[in-house]
Amino acid sequence: MFAYFFPVLGAMIADGWLGRFKTILYLSLVYASGSVLISLTAMPPVGLPQLEFTIIALLLIAFGTGGIKPCVSAFGGDQFRLPEQERYLGYFFSLFYFAINAGSLISTFLTPILRADVHCFGDNDCYSLAFGVPGILMVVSILFFVAGKRLYIIKNPAGNVLVKVSSCIGHAVVKSVKSKEKRGHWLDHAEEKYGASLVEDVKSLLRVLVLFIPLPVFWALFDQQGSRWTFQADRMHQDIGGWQLKADQMQVLNPLLILIFIPLFEVAIYPFLTWCRLVRKPLHKMIWGGILAACAFIISGVVELNLLPTYGTPVSAGLAQLRVYNGYNCNLTLNYLENNVTNEASIGPLGAYERLDLVAQYSIDLPYSLQGQANSECANISYSGIFHLKEKTANSFQVTNEGVYNFTDNNDKAIDSVGIRFLVNTRGIAQISVIESSRNRTKLILNTSDREQKFIEKGRCDVIVDGEKVLTNYLFQTGAVYTINVYDDENGIYVANPVMITPANSVHILWLVPQYVVMTMGEVMFSVTGLEFSFTQAPTSMKSVLQSVWLLTVAFGNLIVVLIVEGNFLDAQWKEFFLFAGLMLIDMLIFTSMAFRYKYARPRSSTEDLAVEEIRMPEKTLPIKDID
Repeated sequence: MFAYFFPVLGAMIADGWLGRFKTILYLSLVYASGSVLISLTAMPPVGLPQLEFTIIALLLIAFGTGGIKPCVSAFGGDQFRLPEQERYLGYFFSLFYFAINAGSLISTFLTPILRADVHCFGDNDCYSLAFGVPGILMVVSILFFVAGKRLYIIKNPAGNVLVKVSSCIGHAVVKSVKSKEKRGHWLDHAEEKYGASLVEDVKSLLRVLVLFIPLPVFWALFDQQGSRWTFQADRMHQDIGGWQLKADQMQVLNPLLILIFIPLFEVAIYPFLTWCRLVRKPLHKMIWGGILAACAFIISGVVELNLLPTYGTPVSAGLAQLRVYNGYNCNLTLNYLENNVTNEASIGPLGAYERLDLVAQYSIDLPYSLQGQANSECANISYSGIFHLKEKTANSFQVTNEGVYNFTDNNDKAIDSVGIRFLVNTRGIAQISVIESSRNRTKLILNTSDREQKFIEKGRCDVIVDGEKVLTNYLFQTGAVYTINVYDDENGIYVANPVMITPANSVHILWLVPQYVVMTMGEVMFSVTGLEFSFTQAPTSMKSVLQSVWLLTVAFGNLIVVLIVEGNFLDAQWKEFFLFAGLMLIDMLIFTSMAFRYKYARPRSSTEDLAVEEIRMPEKTLPIKDID
């Protein structure tokens, strides 16, 4: 969100103070310093306070990337003489557009590999490398940029048009309120101070800006590809053959599909839609683009509904969960009293009993008794007491030689890993090892007194207790959470039984492809057309202002997401997806009524040596990518 608020500040700095070259240089240094700082923060030996310095680093990155967004493409356009080199300017923008999408394609594919497949500082991941490589490349790019300075055409700042526009509007509002004189338009009150030319340009600008009002809703949907849709992919089965597609690598589909769809739409789809009379004017394309975005979120909502059974049972308000783990290799009979009704259950050897929907306000007490199976080694086991259960808590109890041990479980779905907890009922302390079966690589070592939940990579593993193999080639699946009960009998022989308390990821990640395809089609129709429309319809002197405002619509779209998500209005992700789809459809109804009333301005010609803000931009919303 901040990355798209800062372009306004970047445009003001470039136009009114430093010029584009210095603005790009100085703010790129800010950008690079943020990338380096977040990499250092991710290094445990450095010891920086992680939350505070991560926020500082992200703000530096947001200021840096946001500040250069309105300047980079404009600085490239400054290098050409117009209209003599107009054809070469088109080549430049094509290469620039290709470079941005190629960079996005590479980064969204490789960075997750650096994060997950490289291990550093004793962790199973390496966030410091994933953050550090882009930081180093940013520094290298600055060196390349500076090295070419003697070859550049560097234009001096020509004054801040944004400030002039704001002043003109403010002056007109004040004068129209104070003056009793009737004029054709309220902006006409500013003619004496700012001149008729600027006033007419501001009028044209405002006619376009009114159409921008509904646009943030589209960006609220579009930018969830990097947040909510990635979280959704985290909880899906990611194996494709023998290769694992990581959740954050799914975003590679967007730039890849963009490269395919841009020529496809121009050559085939737009002519077909024109022939069908579904598209006759630019704004019609934007309407269809918004509808496609809504359809993409309907698809994601349907996928989310299919994912719900794999999420297990999260703890909910007004409810308490009860799990009782049998630490013995024989049957136990459990009786507990709930609302004066006795519930009876049999817990198998090294098994578990679950009751996940107990009504509780703050807490609930359940008297219980546990009795071992007759004619078994635990025939003499007999316990009684009270289960004290807290609301919104996974309350767990382990039956051991020393009594009933209680603890709070964690049944949240494991992300990119496997959750594993050992509950041991043995006569002494022993070492537990989890060894990858195929490569004989140790994944986890702990002793039998450690009951804390750990996380390991998925795969087939052997579990060894005190040198004795208790599980052989057992498949630990991504997303699942396991509790492994371990017991040693009178002869000192260890046995173990894994209990899956949260299901593994089972819905395949490729089911996300349709929503990415539909959303990218919507982007081509909405975003590309919107940028072209705004530039052709804006007055020549106001195009830089419009570029900044266009970026602001992205910022407000992200703000909508923040308000809805942090407001906790809905208790399920699928409801959020359908809510956003509904908002988008309503938004497009409003935009449609505005679009059909809009009177298109004829593009103006000029023989001036125009800057890039005054040139029709290429068919791509460059600011969408965060790698300017």
